[in-house]
Amino acid sequence: MVAAKLDVAGAAPAYFRRARPLPSLFTVLALGYLALAVFWPHSIPYQSLGPLGFFTKYLVDHHHTLLHRGYWLAWLIHVGEALYAMVLCKYKGITNVRARLLWFLQTFVFGIASLSILIAYRPKRHKQT
Repeated sequence: MVAAKLDVAGAAPAYFRRARPLPSLFTVLALGYLALAVFWPHSIPYQSLGPLGFFTKYLVDHHHTLLHRGYWLAWLIHVGEALYAMVLCKYKGITNVRARLLWFLQTFVFGIASLSILIAYRPKRHKQT
């Protein structure tokens, strides 16, 4: 993990933390599976996946438009989360361009698994005398 660097004012301009592995893995697998169902439905072994395969086959056969729109909606939500991460960086005093870019990219790919870490971050503020 990248450690926070404090400046004189007490803000953390280079604060960045990697997203937790399990939620990140779940996000990548879910988006990957959805992409397979939307763009390459013939490549999914439906019989081997039990109830998930049965449900996916039903959606592919009867509601492909819904799947397609849901796929793009999921990415649109990730874009919104990434943009919100930029707003949070500014609000929380993260001024380092590299740290902001890392937050944007990580939140775009992993969504709430990354954004929740940034939301929970409480920068230390020094008292003004």
